[in-house]
Amino acid sequence: MPPPGDVQDAAVASPRAADGRAAPHKWLVAGTVLTGAFMAVLDASVVNVALPHMMGTLGATVQEITWVATAYLLSNVLIMPITALLSARFGRTRFYIASVAAFTVGSMACGAARSLPAIITFRVIQGIGGGALITIGQAILRETFPVEEQGLAMGIYGMGIVVAPAVGPTLGGWLTDQWSWPWIFYINLPIGILNLVLVRRYIADPAYFARSRGRIDWTGLGLMAVGLGSLQLMLEKGQEKNWFESSFITWMAALAAAGLLLFIWRELTVDRPAVDLKILRNVPFASGTVLGGVLGMGMFGTLFLLPLFLQNLLGFTATQSGVAMIPRSVASAVAGPIGGRFYNRLGPRVMVFLGLALTGFGFYQFSHLTTQVGAWDLFWPQVWQGAGMGLLWMAMATAALAAIPKPRMTAATGLYNVVRQVLSSVGIAVAATEATAGTIRYHDLLAEHVTPYALGTRQALRELARGMQRAGADPYTAQQRAIGILNLRVERQAVMLAYNRVFVLTALLFAVSLPLVWLLKSRRATIRLEELEAAGG
Repeated sequence: MPPPGDVQDAAVASPRAADGRAAPHKWLVAGTVLTGAFMAVLDASVVNVALPHMMGTLGATVQEITWVATAYLLSNVLIMPITALLSARFGRTRFYIASVAAFTVGSMACGAARSLPAIITFRVIQGIGGGALITIGQAILRETFPVEEQGLAMGIYGMGIVVAPAVGPTLGGWLTDQWSWPWIFYINLPIGILNLVLVRRYIADPAYFARSRGRIDWTGLGLMAVGLGSLQLMLEKGQEKNWFESSFITWMAALAAAGLLLFIWRELTVDRPAVDLKILRNVPFASGTVLGGVLGMGMFGTLFLLPLFLQNLLGFTATQSGVAMIPRSVASAVAGPIGGRFYNRLGPRVMVFLGLALTGFGFYQFSHLTTQVGAWDLFWPQVWQGAGMGLLWMAMATAALAAIPKPRMTAATGLYNVVRQVLSSVGIAVAATEATAGTIRYHDLLAEHVTPYALGTRQALRELARGMQRAGADPYTAQQRAIGILNLRVERQAVMLAYNRVFVLTALLFAVSLPLVWLLKSRRATIRLEELEAAGG
């Protein structure tokens, strides 16, 4: 509890009835927070396919336009850990309403912007609102449903969190092609207005929620901003600047390490920390948070690579690659709520284990792809991945947050989501680096066997050169073109092998995470905690 004098007031209403039963409008509450979270997650990926179109309008270079995406993710990461602090200071429902408004207004301003500095500024505003929607929405949902429906509630919420990043590029490409890039932002206006109406009508601060106007740990906030901000910039710009060959990336790494270490020390020693890191002493919550990061790494890393594989190696258009990725989204959307219904019967450990196993199996199947894949070669691995991710998100979030007392729920969801967001960026950075480095490595290995002295190489060159000559090329030109085609084939195979390596490493990541399952709370312990809270224990 806050010290005397710091508590201003408790909220006027609770989303749960006084006897601990679910709120009478629980499904409207669920729909409200799911809509907000879906918008916020969607806008992290919907913009990517529109960046080339923005370059012409805004007069930006390739390096400059990437800040449109980076600004949103950076502000997401910075707001998530301090949502509990801001909620306690201003009231959680008021802060949530302000976040919806900031996201909606920021979206409209992004669509209207016609200069790079303006759209970056508005993306920061949009990202601040979006980060809070994800974090507070999860806390509200966790408090609104009784223990027997926790799995179902988180399954529905996870459906939005897992599906939105996959839907984003497809939706963004369609809106950009049909109208123009500002519409990827304008589409948020009616949804944002509807969300504001629903929030004001159906969401209120819980009865136990206390307002605090005490001193703010500005030092801790500053160290957090330096540490997390530098880390996110390093991850976003590392591949572009060739990692530690760039002095900028080296400085960002040093600032991130120093800032985060000092931030952790500060928050664990100060009387009134800006971010309650002591929640991580809760072993089930800590293990669930790590598993959330694992899911983020695998999901976003492969969401980055798969469109490149489909477009660069198989020749798909942006729209076709988006359609090809639909099976994963549909499987996630179906598996989450279904898994939620079985959560109470099987318990979190079985469900998380099943989710990890299915997802890892799907990525292992992807590690055997070739440049001659068919539709079913892409379909079934994505079904297993999507089903596993849907189950994993639902069970993992439910089990991790079940170990947290309700007064600390907003702080817990803030930490849970910032770890997932940061490790998602790590997943993208690692996937991009491994794909690039692997391509070079495999190209060198393959080239060792493709020499003028190899019988297969000579036969291939002869056949290619004859084909060129039949098409009308002179012997010298035909020979040079044949060499070029052979080198292109080697490059394609090298890229394919590099992608397969990333997919098998992703499968291995899920496999080595399996022991963390046993650190989650059992179903019996979760129910006991709910009973104690309902009794005031």
